Amino acid sequence: MKGFDPQFADLPEYILKCTAMIWEGRQISALDWHYGDDLMVRTPQGISHGNGAGKANTMATLTEFPDRQLFGEDVIWSGNEEQGFLSSHRIISTATHHGGAFGPATGKKLTFRTIADTFCHNNRVSDEWLIRDNGAIVRQLGQTPENFARAIIASGDASMPLTPQTDLIGPYRGLGNDNEWGERHAAILNRIMAFDFSVIAEEYDRACQLFLPGGLQSHGRDDATAFWLGLRSAFPSAKFTVEHQIGREDPMMSPRSAIRWSLTGKHEGWGPFGRPTGTSIHVMGVSHAEFGPRGLRSETTLYDEIAIWKQILLQSSNS
Repeated sequence: MKGFDPQFADLPEYILKCTAMIWEGRQISALDWHYGDDLMVRTPQGISHGNGAGKANTMATLTEFPDRQLFGEDVIWSGNEEQGFLSSHRIISTATHHGGAFGPATGKKLTFRTIADTFCHNNRVSDEWLIRDNGAIVRQLGQTPENFARAIIASGDASMPLTPQTDLIGPYRGLGNDNEWGERHAAILNRIMAFDFSVIAEEYDRACQLFLPGGLQSHGRDDATAFWLGLRSAFPSAKFTVEHQIGREDPMMSPRSAIRWSLTGKHEGWGPFGRPTGTSIHVMGVSHAEFGPRGLRSETTLYDEIAIWKQILLQSSNS
């Protein structure tokens, strides 16, 4: 690839090899050339800036989960060598909890997913959107996302998670591509968010696999409907936006897509976040889908439940 180290044959190899090198190979110094000096990383919890912050966050995570393994399930990408690439990297991690941001050491074995959208150009990453299933982590540690968010606030961290008002524009301004599978996936999500849940019976394979926030794994159209209906019910008037859209067809793989999306509005309905509070909420979400001969056959959706609960608690009397 033009502008990239010759050891990387293509973008997925660049993403997968660099991830293994840094996280499992402990080559933290590789961030000096892998991350841009002005790196911007957005998570549902907020924004970090610079290569130094990237190193610090990486080392803190490795201290808490020293045996973490990161298995790259897929890299769905768009772009080119001249303008750069946007990679949506889906990871399933296994790790043992040794104590840190998620509380004192428990020794518990964990499994959780992460999806990272990264802008890569000339062998470096300069812009990133990172969503980790923190709800899955705290549940496996014997807590709930609500109580964990409450404990964070009680400890003195009253910082508001990422919102459109605090978000910043980085070097990547692209919107993805217009591949038909990304278009199809985006159309499904738009119909769901317009309360047309019949699209699930029309477009999902009856035997679809679902990987959902909180580490939930499920199957079938009924469970897909329950998940999306619950989320939309909690935020019925929130604005849904497709932030970035990729579709791909690659040899030996199903047609697939990566959609980064958001919901911005009020917590006005019953759903997975309890009684309506009227608080202002921003949900930073991402969904990967694979398609087969009978429709959408696999869907992975992530958002950070803790970040959502923190927004609710900071703005309500329940904190």
